[in-house]
Amino acid sequence: MSSPSQNSPKNVLGTELQTCSLDPKTGFYRDGCCKTGPNDYGVHVVCAEMTEQFLSYTRAQGNDLSTPRPEYQFPGLKPGDRWCLCASRWKEAYDDGVAPNVHLEATHENALKHASLDEMKEHAVS
Repeated sequence: MSSPSQNSPKNVLGTELQTCSLDPKTGFYRDGCCKTGPNDYGVHVVCAEMTEQFLSYTRAQGNDLSTPRPEYQFPGLKPGDRWCLCASRWKEAYDDGVAPNVHLEATHENALKHASLDEMKEHAVS
């Protein structure tokens, strides 16, 4: 059996991935963490803190994160909620000047394939 540290996902800082949110329960696997896998086509790996500005922005892009969708175990988000966002949407919002804050310790290292650590650090909160 492998030790947990060998199998633990890493965050963008290179340390063990921390929990993003259990209320609402986030993550592609709805385990509270921004883990990813082969079926996660959206790459939901950025632990972001929702703002009204970002929620309006993503709704205008065709992805309404405010409306509950129980069939997908999705509660609907409000400002202040933490959620595992698609890395490409976070980067798009960053480029458009409306990126929500990021919790780096809870953001999966795969986010670095879409945005730089420096870009995420500009919006980092703990």
